Amino acid sequence: MSPDDIKQLRKELGCSARDLATTLGLEQKEVLAWESGELFPTKRFVEQMKSLREKGPSAVLKAAKGKAVAPTDRLSDPAFWNVVKKLILHPALYDQVTKLAEKFGDEPKS
Repeated sequence: MSPDDIKQLRKELGCSARDLATTLGLEQKEVLAWESGELFPTKRFVEQMKSLREKGPSAVLKAAKGKAVAPTDRLSDPAFWNVVKKLILHPALYDQVTKLAEKFGDEPKS
């Protein structure tokens, strides 16, 4: 999939690079790198984008823009699951996050 194909897909879906990244479980900078030709999507992401094209705009997750997110809303955020995956795959990261979490209480500060 070429950079122009990805730009055209976003136009068809009426979404931003951030929205597409959220839907694919990526960071916006990766989608922007695809669009600039700096990087190219793997076969897995190409297939996901083809599927999105077939499903249409309603399949795109809109990225939150500066709004506070309820803790339970994070469960539907692909970026959250990407972090969970990294915690599972990287024991050193898990250890660092565990130490960091000790500094935080169970209730968020308002």
